Amino acid sequence: MPRATVIGLGKSGVAAARLLKREGWEVELSDGNTSETLLQQQQQLAAEQIIVKLGQSLELNSANLPQLIVVSPGVPWDIPVLVEARQLGIETIGEMELAWRNLQALPWVGITGTNGKTTTTALIAAIFQAAELDAPACGNIGYAACEVALSCSTGTETPIQNRSTERSRSQKSKIQNCIDWVIAEISSYQIESSSSLAPRIGVWTTFTPDHLSRHQTLENYYNIKAKLLRQSELQVFNGDDAYLRQQGLSAWPDAYWTSVRGKDFLISEKGFYIEDDWVVEKLSATSAPEPIVKVSTLRMVGEHNQQNLLMAVATARLARINRDAIARAIVEFPGVAHRLEHICTWEGIDFINDSKATNYDAAEVGLASVNSPAILIAGGEAKAGDDTGWLAKIHSKAAAVLLIGSAAPVFAQRLQEVGYYSYHIVETMERAVPKAAELAKEYQAPVVLLSPACASFDQYPNFEVRGDRFRQLCLDWAGGGIQYNLILSSL
Repeated sequence: MPRATVIGLGKSGVAAARLLKREGWEVELSDGNTSETLLQQQQQLAAEQIIVKLGQSLELNSANLPQLIVVSPGVPWDIPVLVEARQLGIETIGEMELAWRNLQALPWVGITGTNGKTTTTALIAAIFQAAELDAPACGNIGYAACEVALSCSTGTETPIQNRSTERSRSQKSKIQNCIDWVIAEISSYQIESSSSLAPRIGVWTTFTPDHLSRHQTLENYYNIKAKLLRQSELQVFNGDDAYLRQQGLSAWPDAYWTSVRGKDFLISEKGFYIEDDWVVEKLSATSAPEPIVKVSTLRMVGEHNQQNLLMAVATARLARINRDAIARAIVEFPGVAHRLEHICTWEGIDFINDSKATNYDAAEVGLASVNSPAILIAGGEAKAGDDTGWLAKIHSKAAAVLLIGSAAPVFAQRLQEVGYYSYHIVETMERAVPKAAELAKEYQAPVVLLSPACASFDQYPNFEVRGDRFRQLCLDWAGGGIQYNLILSSL
């Protein structure tokens, strides 16, 4: 029996281990951490004959080397043990690559980008599903890609999408009665560890400096993203992104480009653009422009969401989805949790959760998208990057800034350096929400916005948990702000 090792006991790692076990591998799963939750998972997987080693790193014993190592997305690709494994000739791949090898007979949409990819992925999946296609969102959003592969390999009804129509029963013909499309949000980490992943349609949303502590240089980060698009049969690009636009036709001559600014701003003779409140399609140099869907039917605010809309519609049309299905999906699409998510309104003040804004560019977009003046909650675990645009947006849009997490002192210093002094270091979300409500009343600010410009790992396991905590605190406040009087009095 061949041996495989999976590194990382997260959702992706567990799904990869189960998929390998089903394929006949002897599987060992390792994680350097340990906790009560991980111990419970260890016991559960032991019952499935999957060995789990906690609190220790993988060591390559020459007497019993695995034939395959599968890496979870959060595990750096260049850690010494993986470098050693590749030098020893051990095949080393990511969880996304493993899923691709099981599902490559299906058409994939692969969405990548620094910002915007989650909303674009969710919107694409909503459109495909409105067209009665079984097209689950997976990867960096929703389900792990190997969970999709697991649901297909059994030939049983998938838990990933509720499929109650006769259509889903009569047309289950691909890979043992599987799905129609895979809609995958794919991070640079997942691309880096995928050698053969080749979507039918590749989408690149934006490109700005991020994850440089892992990828080292902007050029390396760009080349990792570009690999996915080069291996895609069809390519969709955000033509309003400054960096991608600069690359242009010389780098991507066959791509479909988009622009919210109209036909004259397309850098190709084919693409999708906005004109007179319509998304307009032009599929070739000789084809006539065709209106597809009204932009104003989209419930999400901000120019960046119009860009996301363009890329989602372009993807759907390249997959030959009709305008009626697209229109239904756009009207009904509620937006994405943790990305400019409206939580509640209290005494005329909107509380907005933008926890997914984990870098300066995303947080700048968040501030630009809300009414001003806003009370901004920012901070967490700081990332490298250019904060110039974000700081300028704070100057023009924020009445006050509340700083939380380990980045608070650094952000306070940066704000002082640019002449902004209306900030308060409050340290925690529990203190930030009532203080933000108090300041919103004082400054007559219509919005309280959580848009951290930081990772969450100093105080939370991930940005979702951070956003969930903010949501609960806001709802508690709106339901009975009086209970926070003690907190306010201590601020």
